[in-house]
Amino acid sequence: KTVEFTGAFHATVVKKVHLKNPSIKTLMYNATLVGREADDFSLPEGNTVIIPPKGQASVNVEFTSRFLHPAEAMLLLTSKTVGGIGGATLTFSLKSKITHIEPAGILKCKSPCYEL
Repeated sequence: KTVEFTGAFHATVVKKVHLKNPSIKTLMYNATLVGREADDFSLPEGNTVIIPPKGQASVNVEFTSRFLHPAEAMLLLTSKTVGGIGGATLTFSLKSKITHIEPAGILKCKSPCYEL
């Protein structure tokens, strides 16, 4: 699954990755961001995800653009065993897309082109 972060240059975009637990045991995951541009992405709520039995949980992933080129990383969810039960390892592709650039401000300058 691919999660796309679309927004303005230098804007912060937050996306939720929803997870379901169909089993009758609690699942616990350790979330890790990997890849060349993983530093542009963050997990504001920490890297531990607990999904109750027959329940749901979501992982917030934040992206702040620093460059115009698209950034890519992977969200890796590895299971921690709880009571001998472990879930499958999950991976999500994270990709950014800059849609527009908003000026930070306008500066007007006046000066002569040359002097004699």
